[in-house]
Amino acid sequence: MEVALHPLRLKQLFHLAVASKPHFLHGKIRPLFIVRCSSSSSSAAGTAVVGGGRNRRAPSSATSTSDREAVRAIRIKKVQELRGKGLDPYAYQWERTHTANQLQEIYRNLGNGEELTSESDHVSIAGRIVARRAFGKLAFFTLRDDSGTIQLYCEKEKLLNDQFEHLKTLVDIGDILGARGSIKRTEKGELSVCVTSFSILTKSLLPLPDKYHGLTDIDKRYRQRYVDMIANPEVADIFRKRAKIISEIRKTVESAGFVEVETPVLQGAAGGAEARPFITYHNSLGQDLYLRIATELHLKRMLVGGFEKVYEIGRIFRNEGLSTRHNPEFTTIEMYEAYSDYESMMNMTEEIITRCALAVNGKLTLDYQGVEISLERPWRRETMHNLVKEATGIDFTKFGDDLTAAKEVALQSLDTGRDNQNRSSIEACPSVGHLLNEVFELAVESQLLQPTFVLDYPVEVSPLAKPHRRHAGLTERFELFVCGREMANAFSELTDPLDQRERLEEQVRQHKKKNAAMVSEASDTDDKNKDVDDGAYEVTLDEDFLTALEYGMPPASGLGLGIDRLVMLLTNSASIRDVIAFPVLKTQQ
Repeated sequence: MEVALHPLRLKQLFHLAVASKPHFLHGKIRPLFIVRCSSSSSSAAGTAVVGGGRNRRAPSSATSTSDREAVRAIRIKKVQELRGKGLDPYAYQWERTHTANQLQEIYRNLGNGEELTSESDHVSIAGRIVARRAFGKLAFFTLRDDSGTIQLYCEKEKLLNDQFEHLKTLVDIGDILGARGSIKRTEKGELSVCVTSFSILTKSLLPLPDKYHGLTDIDKRYRQRYVDMIANPEVADIFRKRAKIISEIRKTVESAGFVEVETPVLQGAAGGAEARPFITYHNSLGQDLYLRIATELHLKRMLVGGFEKVYEIGRIFRNEGLSTRHNPEFTTIEMYEAYSDYESMMNMTEEIITRCALAVNGKLTLDYQGVEISLERPWRRETMHNLVKEATGIDFTKFGDDLTAAKEVALQSLDTGRDNQNRSSIEACPSVGHLLNEVFELAVESQLLQPTFVLDYPVEVSPLAKPHRRHAGLTERFELFVCGREMANAFSELTDPLDQRERLEEQVRQHKKKNAAMVSEASDTDDKNKDVDDGAYEVTLDEDFLTALEYGMPPASGLGLGIDRLVMLLTNSASIRDVIAFPVLKTQQ
């Protein structure tokens, strides 16, 4: 609540408002103060107008700690006062007949100035008070629930005993209120509940953010998401859309015959991706366990066991960096279908995303951060080789295994002379396949704005994908990119247990070599090994998965789709933190 104290200070204002005699607000005397808040979805706090004067902005700083504590102390006294009157400021329940939106819909045709007093038009509602105005024997409150807002029209004559004074002196913005009464529409056209009785269901002790500045501190918005959703109702709408997207994903895959299963979060080996895991220790077992970095390997075990269509929507944990696109814990759907290849997963990916877009936005065109995206099917499908050749002119098919020649051409074509990081990443590539993938990431990825399936990745960067049936050195793998971001990853799954073991062992060897190089570089530069600690981690074989493959897994395709990034796209959210209710943040000191 923003208070323009002219010339009174907050404590004096409160004292006058609570302790003064009733005549202060009677007759033609203008109200001492009006506390109000926009009822629109963009604001949930209020302003105070003193002496009927014009609204003025408070200083740019938010409510200071001292003011915050003063408000808290005042409200605690109100809690004590309520209890002293035999009223419980923290109720057990409230029976309501309607939500705010239901009332707005039912009585949308009620004319201005009309009031309905029949028994059938007596209603009971509950929600948070986000605005208030008091005028003598009349007070207005804006109540917001999960569905929307409605006005409470409070006349002294319609409330028993001293309830009206309680309403004015004990109810604050932020309190959760239950109210009963009849329905009317004011002369100004505001649908209202004419309150005949009310109860404070939860007394709020802390003030909400002010109207003008709101909750704009980005870190605080993420850290105190509950306040963010009160102050910025559109934030809660994102999470409602997220829920609808996940629901639509389930409907889509289950209508195609997929069965939802659950696989372990705590695992003896972190497999299914190359990422640094979180490590914990199980006291009873006396061993380290890993939070999963993918659900893939256990879902494939389900195929070995006889399931033919399985999926899991689950939380994934990777002990890596933070960015607008990366959070250490995130949500994916992984799904596997026996007797199909990656072509069928392209079709499924299109089906999932277009159905989600229609469910949330009702159309297949959308704006994402100023870029118009069309999700109309079919989406572009192109090989990594062709996309790299199109963007850089480099034809990697001509190099064979000549890594030196490929690096020289790549460095010349990308003009990395001034970019040491890009030059280093190219020079560090151990094979032509790795180099092709690196050039794609540097020169192509960010340019893929419209939905594009990138096909046929090198075998070196695809240890779990089946070899391409027509092109040696490549795999039957695709990734989907939209707005320059990877959205999905899919394979024709590798089912040959001997080939799989060989590839995973090679992955372990390459990873150990990379770790050794990091240690050596740190030693040469007298580094304190912080970067080494951050970047080095162990990769181990999941022997049980390899054993499962030796029992035989049917031909299959698999898909992993990032739900957080999909929600970002469909809600026009710039950061992954905007679509995760409680993102990981550094602990405040």
